Amino acid sequence: MPLRYLTAGESHGPRLTTIIEGLPAGLEIHQGLIDEQLLRRRRGYGAGPRMKMERDKVRIVGGVLANMTTGAPVAIQIENDDHRNWVGKEHAPLTIPRPGHADLTAAIKYGYRDLRFSLERASARETAARVAVGALCRHFLAQFAIVIGGYVRSIADISAPVQGVDLAERSRIAETNEVRSPDEDAAQLMIARIKKVIRDRNTLGGTIEVFATGLPPGLGSHVHWDRRLDSRLGAVVLGVQAIKGIEFGSAFENTKLPGTEIQDAIRLSGDDIVRPTNRAGGLEGGITNGNPLLIRAAMKPIATTLTPQPTVDLLKREQVPTQYERSDFCPVPRAVPIIEAVVAIELAKALLEKLGGDTMEEMKTRFASLRQARLSDLVMDESPRQYWSEVEG
Repeated sequence: MPLRYLTAGESHGPRLTTIIEGLPAGLEIHQGLIDEQLLRRRRGYGAGPRMKMERDKVRIVGGVLANMTTGAPVAIQIENDDHRNWVGKEHAPLTIPRPGHADLTAAIKYGYRDLRFSLERASARETAARVAVGALCRHFLAQFAIVIGGYVRSIADISAPVQGVDLAERSRIAETNEVRSPDEDAAQLMIARIKKVIRDRNTLGGTIEVFATGLPPGLGSHVHWDRRLDSRLGAVVLGVQAIKGIEFGSAFENTKLPGTEIQDAIRLSGDDIVRPTNRAGGLEGGITNGNPLLIRAAMKPIATTLTPQPTVDLLKREQVPTQYERSDFCPVPRAVPIIEAVVAIELAKALLEKLGGDTMEEMKTRFASLRQARLSDLVMDESPRQYWSEVEG
């Protein structure tokens, strides 16, 4: 059964609910592994005040018995603690759309007479549900020694140097500071820049790098555009609020160089087929090649700013400044576990498609027998063949 999930709930509603279908039976699950990722999502310098209000403790309400998945859909709920501040209170309709949000476009599409209908569902609060699903998927992947990690590569024009530091160490260092930078000196500069933007009543964006190690070659497909793993990963990463760009490996840097300088050469090391570089970011032809997957996502500055921006009051039919709605000043550090989560979900889908089966036991046996990038796994024909026997009329 293919892996799929749905989320439901509003930013200030009673709770977020998600149901994930397709996890195999026999995967040991504890609430703490989800809560850990939700806690990571709340942390990050530049976060808004709501992160101090929410505890984000999950309730697993279906699909898990005695801490084991049963093969049935897994249902999860996350309470919105801030909901108590909205219950039973009247609020004037929101009629002033904020540039850069779904306020206006969703109202045009759905005919909303109150822009809060747009705001409540478009809010990044919904990503808590995706992080919960991602926690289950990264735990599933870990059973096959596949590891997901991430860090902030840049905030505004401040970039963290990573040359010579392996991926695991980058991720470890990132969790030791408030901006999830893989470099301590860069972290201090990023914090200073965020402090300044808060004083300036503005917001900042940046770039996030997420990686996956231990992936077997052969996930994804080249035969249809929508089965290419880069296409699928691009969709889920761009589906995260405020993410406006994505690249695999050194894709944008590669555009400045000739073709002979940007490929990952294929070499032999005994029976193994190896790549001395990873400019493609672990994907060729929409299929994993055995190298680490490396994704870079560009996050725009949050559109909600303390400094007013020009807009229109749709009720009064006049030009007015925006009204401030509580938000982050720099969401980039908090977005790292979100991007990790959606990448983990898509990789879990791809691995489940490759392995098939209903139980973890079946899948582990099949994983061990997967074809690898080895000469012994690639038996080639020697005889010529005729590919088409007649001319099509």
